[in-house]
Amino acid sequence: MEKSKKSSLIKRTLTALVLAPLTIGILYLGHPYLNVLALVAGAMLCWEWDNMVPHRGSTVYVICYVTALAAAVLMSCPIMIALLIAGASLLVWIKAKGEGRRNLLTLGVSYISVGIGSLVWLYNTVGFTTTIWYVLMVWGMDIGGYVIGSTLKGPKLAPKISPNKTWSGLVGGMMFAVIISLIFSNVFGAYGNHFIYAVLGAVIAVIAQIGDLFESHIKRSLGIKDSSNLIPGHGGVFDRVDGLIFAAPFVVLLFKYGMMFLG
Repeated sequence: MEKSKKSSLIKRTLTALVLAPLTIGILYLGHPYLNVLALVAGAMLCWEWDNMVPHRGSTVYVICYVTALAAAVLMSCPIMIALLIAGASLLVWIKAKGEGRRNLLTLGVSYISVGIGSLVWLYNTVGFTTTIWYVLMVWGMDIGGYVIGSTLKGPKLAPKISPNKTWSGLVGGMMFAVIISLIFSNVFGAYGNHFIYAVLGAVIAVIAQIGDLFESHIKRSLGIKDSSNLIPGHGGVFDRVDGLIFAAPFVVLLFKYGMMFLG
């Protein structure tokens, strides 16, 4: 292994050993600690988005991002949340008139607020155990994709968007998610139908990978490699939670409205 890759892997591992237990611990404690974590992580994403997307200096964008984020995390009325996110998006759209990246500046409002908010909504809907299960599905995709993809390599998944991602990495990530789901559901006895949750784990892994590619596409269009350098060995916060926040709205809808059809 090259020295630079080995050093990066060590940094990634050490950082994960600190952040993973911290995240799980805060999820276990629940509110209000979960809200604080969501607001802090979301504020970092707001800062990263404001720095990633080129624009003429304006504090209005950040204010709108943070306002929508706070509404999604702290409020319980869906109508009010939707109105505040829509209003903040409209304000950014108007303020960004003439900006070269007007669409991206506006996208940041809903992308961050709905993504982070969905993690809190998921916790409120299904509680600690199932939320941890969801987080482990996404982490399983990330770990499996990295380990299997870097080992087997093979055909590229989306070479124009993310040259390092391979089909073997996608399959490996799905396998990791399925295995983790089966182990988790059997150990904790949380679910009656282990097969359904194993399948859901694979589906979530795919959606998380799409979220990863979505952010990679945005970064490539902006000519940058990482969203920031806030997390040693991992890049920015977006680089670590892109799949997590992209898949979260789907999982919220699934558990709120879809599980009745799955038994």
